[in-house]
Amino acid sequence: MMNRRSFITKAGIAGAAGLSTVAAPAVAQRKITWRMVTTWPKNFPGMGVGAQRLADRITAASGGQLTVQVYSAGELVPALQSIDAVIDGGAEMSHGAAYYWQNKSVGLSFFTGVPFGMTSRELAAWIRYLGGQQIWDEVYDQFGLQGFLSGDTGTQAGGWFPKEIQSLDDIKGLRFRTPGLGGQVWGKLGASVTNMAAGEIFQALQSGALDAAEFVGPYNDLALGFYKARKIYYTSSFIEPGLATELVVNKKKYQALPKSLQDLVRDVCQAEYDQVASDFAANDPRALEVLIKEHGVKAIPQFPDSVVEAAAKASAELMTSIRDKGDALTKKTAESYVKALNTVRIKTEGTDAQFIAARSKYFKI
Repeated sequence: MMNRRSFITKAGIAGAAGLSTVAAPAVAQRKITWRMVTTWPKNFPGMGVGAQRLADRITAASGGQLTVQVYSAGELVPALQSIDAVIDGGAEMSHGAAYYWQNKSVGLSFFTGVPFGMTSRELAAWIRYLGGQQIWDEVYDQFGLQGFLSGDTGTQAGGWFPKEIQSLDDIKGLRFRTPGLGGQVWGKLGASVTNMAAGEIFQALQSGALDAAEFVGPYNDLALGFYKARKIYYTSSFIEPGLATELVVNKKKYQALPKSLQDLVRDVCQAEYDQVASDFAANDPRALEVLIKEHGVKAIPQFPDSVVEAAAKASAELMTSIRDKGDALTKKTAESYVKALNTVRIKTEGTDAQFIAARSKYFKI
């Protein structure tokens, strides 16, 4: 009996030890801290707040297993060097806009906003269902990165100008802050185009280094104080019909995460894409009202037809050139984008636009 009892006791201890060994990894999970650098000023409405919220949601949803620390523009690296910090290993994440990096690959502009291109819903359809994400992955693979849509501003404003634009002649030589493929379109119309980070634009307008500038729309433009330097405000852009922000991560580090954390990062980005869109939909019109009523801004819905028509022609020429003369991957990106655009616009223009026109014309309450 003593031998039997001794055997049972030892076996029980050994079994408990075995269970402890198996269960330990589930209890003592490795904590990971990642740095997110952004192109936005601290607490910047919409995008900056969205970046912080995205980081907080990843941290909370992972139970702190993946903690994301946010560094606003200039805190760790300059705004327009954020993606280089991820490539070089100075940070694990960048929150910005893909067209800021078109000097690395022209194809990246298609994942932010294209002149006369996709609206925010259409862009999401391309990325999620029509092959856009797979091509985006190919583009960023060149740099060891992984990109996700992380926010959406909706159709942006046309920008702030020293006087009303009456014709194409008023654009000649205009020193204009506007990025991406849209900047190239404005360049084709005669503007002298430059790009700069959000925090630098107001001073450039005030000093006269810039004649005109566009950034996002009323929600952001009010916060940046552009109304103090310019009073003519075009409220609808033809170059950024549905601008998307992105979260870019170091792909090697991302793939080293447990599958559950990889999925969490992806899913939080998708949720934030929609969350930021709702933020802008709610606050752009309220900010515009403040700009008009409290700051004396003259809001003009659209540029003259002659300018819009010329811009559409320039945009089509630019897209054709990129598709026909770009490198193989850029060509593939442009072809996929155009094919998807011609699919999704069937509903947008044939259904949605008809409803919006009817509501605007007939429904007042």
